[in-house]
Amino acid sequence: MQLVVARIGRAHGIKGEVTVEVRTDEPELRLGPGAVLLTDPASTGPLTIETGRVHSGRLLLRFEGVRDRTGAEALRNTLLIAEVDPTEMPEEEDEYYDHQLIDLDVVLADGTEIGRITEISHLPSQDLFIVERPDGTELMIPFVGEIVTEIDLEEQRAVIDPPPGLIDDRAEIASSREETEDGSGEDESAEESGDGSVEESRDGSAEESGDESREGDA
Repeated sequence: MQLVVARIGRAHGIKGEVTVEVRTDEPELRLGPGAVLLTDPASTGPLTIETGRVHSGRLLLRFEGVRDRTGAEALRNTLLIAEVDPTEMPEEEDEYYDHQLIDLDVVLADGTEIGRITEISHLPSQDLFIVERPDGTELMIPFVGEIVTEIDLEEQRAVIDPPPGLIDDRAEIASSREETEDGSGEDESAEESGDGSVEESRDGSAEESGDESREGDA
């Protein structure tokens, strides 16, 4: 199985080093000296890593046969691709490779469908599941034990226990609106105020609820 593990950035210095945008949670394993990587475009590879070091928070690599800035600049924007055994698991317990999590169904404990994981976002503070919902919208779920309670690779699902405000439950908003419309007090208010003012009030309430939910998602 082939996975993109990094993208080459600009040249660093005059001795062939390049900056690298890391796209793997195991750079020591995938991007260590001696690693042989395929490339996209294929014409620039394969590339063998000769040395690697961290400078000002960025990973710098030098490849065999690349000795000057001109050669390093020629590699800019090249994707580095590693061959990975699809059955391989990380050494640490309760850790997973990105490709094992992509396309998992996200559900609540009672089986309610929330969506499907389409991307893993690796932030300095935490990892996030980018989840596509059935209506096409996206939801960000922190990959922490308090929220993601179970990863079942056999069943291809991730079970979550979201805190209030994390999920924009439009069904609850709609249900609440219908109850309000059915209430006799609201009907009398509607007759007294006129249709225009009632519609404006309802729209404003819905927009306000939606904004609060979006803030929770972020």
